[in-house]
Amino acid sequence: MSEWGRLSPVQQAWALEHLGTAEVVRDMSWNLVESIVLHVRTSAGDVVVKAGDANNHHIARELSAHPRHTGPLVASGHAARLRAADADLRVMILDHLPGQLLEGTDAEQQPAAYEQAGALLRRLHEQETREDAEYWTRTIARALSWLDKPNRLDAEASAEARRILLSSCLTSAAVVPTHGDWQPRNWLIDGDVVRVIDFGRFGFRPAATDLTRLAAKQWRNRPDLESAFFAGYGNDPRERNQWRLERLQEAVGTACWAFAVGDVEFEAQGHRMLAEILSEF
Repeated sequence: MSEWGRLSPVQQAWALEHLGTAEVVRDMSWNLVESIVLHVRTSAGDVVVKAGDANNHHIARELSAHPRHTGPLVASGHAARLRAADADLRVMILDHLPGQLLEGTDAEQQPAAYEQAGALLRRLHEQETREDAEYWTRTIARALSWLDKPNRLDAEASAEARRILLSSCLTSAAVVPTHGDWQPRNWLIDGDVVRVIDFGRFGFRPAATDLTRLAAKQWRNRPDLESAFFAGYGNDPRERNQWRLERLQEAVGTACWAFAVGDVEFEAQGHRMLAEILSEF
């Protein structure tokens, strides 16, 4: 099967209708979820074609971010412009951004990259604030649903997480436009410039939710990276009780989701995250 053939026939036909003569340069998919991400070369320049199957929710989330909430970052060249999309077919075409994934490069260990990432996130978050009366109700219910699914969590840890979630009194929250997966694997580095990709987990959430994955990995034992990030972001949006609960649901979701898709390394990270956050309650 060709790389184009990973798209459904109707998705492929739609893409070629919009692109004309085009060649797949590279398949950039993670292959853990039902998403296909192709780097494509056309006579009008390089683009990214993203598509998903009927079970894919990431395309719809990403489309909800464009163009309004990605606008400030697109205007400055720090995020990709949406060229065309068909929500029903779950397929979209974006500009291809220069640079390489920041994860695994020397820049991942450099404070300057985190200061830029903090400044970019601030521009996303500051666009709008809403009050969501049901945010924590939904978030807790989702975490509990993960605990009800097959997983490899320690029985005592699972029971304690469930007890804390059920005893929470939090309901409403101030929410902003969030990326949902703000970390170096979704940042590009081009020279000394940081850009951001993949709004497939976009949604309105508390600002601090975009910090959970950094706190769980890159910021561990690296207070200099955390400080640099907040130098760019401008303030620390974390409130103690909400931050603990957010990290708890993130740990549960990480461990259970990773088990479901077979990502052993990420699952181990989720187990570590859960042990660490439970020790704070």
